[in-house]
Amino acid sequence: MGAIRVAARVAIVGAGWAGLAAAVQAVRAGHQVTLFEATRTLGGRARTLDVVLPDGTRTDVDNGQHILIGAYRQTLALMETVGVQPAHVLHAMPLSLRTPEGAGIALPAWPAPLDTGWGIATARGWRWSERLALLRTCLGWRAQGFHCAPQVSVARLCADLPARVVADVIDPLCVAALNTPADQASGQVFLRVLRDALFGAGHGAWGASWLLLPKAPLGQLLPEAAAAWLAQHGATLRTGHRVALLARTASGWQVDADRFDAVVLACPSWDAIRLLEDNAIDAPGWLQEANSLRQEAIATVYAMGGRTLPAPMLRLQDGPQAPAQFVFDRSQLGGPRGLLAFVASACRGERETLQRQVIAQAHDLGWHEVVPVRTVVEKRATFACTPGLVRPGITIDNGLWACGDWVEGPYPATLEGAVMSGQRVVTALSAMITKARDTARTS
Repeated sequence: MGAIRVAARVAIVGAGWAGLAAAVQAVRAGHQVTLFEATRTLGGRARTLDVVLPDGTRTDVDNGQHILIGAYRQTLALMETVGVQPAHVLHAMPLSLRTPEGAGIALPAWPAPLDTGWGIATARGWRWSERLALLRTCLGWRAQGFHCAPQVSVARLCADLPARVVADVIDPLCVAALNTPADQASGQVFLRVLRDALFGAGHGAWGASWLLLPKAPLGQLLPEAAAAWLAQHGATLRTGHRVALLARTASGWQVDADRFDAVVLACPSWDAIRLLEDNAIDAPGWLQEANSLRQEAIATVYAMGGRTLPAPMLRLQDGPQAPAQFVFDRSQLGGPRGLLAFVASACRGERETLQRQVIAQAHDLGWHEVVPVRTVVEKRATFACTPGLVRPGITIDNGLWACGDWVEGPYPATLEGAVMSGQRVVTALSAMITKARDTARTS
């Protein structure tokens, strides 16, 4: 006879996408959930900002331009669980890495891997030798199961590819997915992303590689609906509550004034470190791995351009004085006409310098009417996904867990990685609690 599912009192600290995924999963597993969030809104590092445009009107933008893809199956399924229809809030289009001039690769709306093969074969501005080189390399990666040695960087992995292919495909995909330059990025994680995004299964009618660009603020994609769903299903939400006390008790854990059977730290790594160190929780190995994570920044420059772009998203040729890799036409994504979002991943430098360089980059394209509206630099947007990086695991101590896009997992710091981590930790937590209570009954 199988183990009986047992309800437990579970505290989840942090209401970003990982914490929300964990909370929904825990409620569905029958647990009593209390969700703590230090701010007044849910969603973690993804938040909405009020921006004043040059004509005096106001509009809402996110603190960074996000991209989802069809391979985000767990994220899209979670959205549906809490009542959000992805097609209503996301603009779906086959993967395109075309420049404003039309050069580069664009995939058709075909099943994988035919879409990838045709996209490579018809890449604009490429020689046939360059197309064949990428096709041969992709087939070689597939034959090897999309694996390489842990210490191999993306640059080394792709060292034999033509420079144009690296510049048009490898570099933009690497910095978009891993937020780490190719010469510093993990080849193994990059291959896993390529496997699932270019050769894996998508969600519903969307192919795995399809770009899903938010047409609504990120809060409407998941956090607001998840909060309503959790409240309707009996969970307790405590916003504006920054947890200070974390202590082991005879029967579990204490979080501030309340006691729980298990605790999940779904906050950023630095907050998890703070809680463990401030409360003298003995977890030296886990803390060492968490402290080893190096943070990477992402900058988003919102600007008015007075133009409509050929597509909602275009690739840009970046460089030392041209930091943006992508530009988004917000007018095609539910925003006001002329609003552009330039994204500079793995960026360096101060906000004013980045803004000046991005505007100069736009002017070099002939977009002389582009003027800045607001620049947001998230200095700790993701961790640097480097070769051989050992990320902290989901288990900190008996009954004390961690989840987030930064814990051990197959993906870099992505929304899908966060959601999968939240769900995985609850599966492990539930199994542990059920086993412990079954053992107690029979002893």
